Amino acid sequence: MSKLQLIATAPMGLEAVVARELNELGYETTVENGRVLFSGDYIDICRCNLWLRTSDRVLVKMGQFPAKTFDELFEGVKALPWEDWIPENGEFPVEGRSHKSQLTSVPASQGIVKKAIVEKLKLSYHTDWFPENGPRYVIEVILLNDIALITLDTTGPALHKRGYRRQATEAPLKETMAAALIQLSRWNGHRPLYDPCCGSGTLLIEAAMIAWNIAPGLRRSFPSEHWPVIPKYLWEEAREEAFDAVRDDYPLQLTGTDIDPAAIEIAEAAAKSAGLSGEITFTVMAAAKARPQGEYGCIITNPPYGERISNDKEVEKLTRQFGEMMLYLPTWSFFAISPYKEFEQYYGRKADKRRKLYNGRIECQYYQYLGPLPPRNPK
Repeated sequence: MSKLQLIATAPMGLEAVVARELNELGYETTVENGRVLFSGDYIDICRCNLWLRTSDRVLVKMGQFPAKTFDELFEGVKALPWEDWIPENGEFPVEGRSHKSQLTSVPASQGIVKKAIVEKLKLSYHTDWFPENGPRYVIEVILLNDIALITLDTTGPALHKRGYRRQATEAPLKETMAAALIQLSRWNGHRPLYDPCCGSGTLLIEAAMIAWNIAPGLRRSFPSEHWPVIPKYLWEEAREEAFDAVRDDYPLQLTGTDIDPAAIEIAEAAAKSAGLSGEITFTVMAAAKARPQGEYGCIITNPPYGERISNDKEVEKLTRQFGEMMLYLPTWSFFAISPYKEFEQYYGRKADKRRKLYNGRIECQYYQYLGPLPPRNPK
């Protein structure tokens, strides 16, 4: 079998982070806006769904072709090998998007794609009726500049849905973004980590999973697990590899505080659900009173804004408190994601590095204040 063309979708601004993850997993990549392309086999669908921390989905690239008319769209879709993927009872809804293309009607384009797939499957299964009561295959048609990209979703609910967070605080940080903030920092599992606005604990839970090499998809399922084309033993093999890769043989120094007692309860429940109960210390405390312990630690946080805080004065006060806290932590580094352009002014100095990221639809900066790195051989 020839290699599959696969796509790991990426939140805006995180394409390079997703590509780095794939490179570390052993794949060669091509980066485009919002996605990273790579090739692989069926086992790679399993592995990438289990292991990718910052991607939203793993898609099969079924085809790409010019489509200025509905006829071109129909014929292009019908020519693709749907019978290799979708069984006779498969459920195959079609989603769609269109931008800067002559085919502007998304519902009409979805209907054409659906009809073309049905016509192709009729030829393979010699039937006019498909019950669609079997495994689910979500197909998407993306029309951009009169080019149609047709994909098949192997992931189902987006990869940020790890399965450990049953409840959430207001405006929670997505697990994928939390993992990206960790990976973009200098932190590793042998350094203290503190989040003074921990909310539902997502940053700290993701940090623990990264430190102990816990695959983020281990506690959830995927629709492609039920696809006949992917042998079940490949999923079993990929999960067994992931379990064997866990290295939880050293203690973590993870602390989170929040002024809201309900948030701490949610964070503790999420850590327990993730199998990390007792590995992260959560405490009800105002950020102004915090004095994290240890040397060469990192503070990584998503401070309140928008729905989570009532006015800009509170933002200013909290940010000034961060700057004052860091005066007592000369060996620590500080990282915060915020949409406020005055963040550096309130904090008290310019960041050593800034990176534009989107937290949901909100344009933010990831402010990075870099302290000294730990000695190579600490005594």
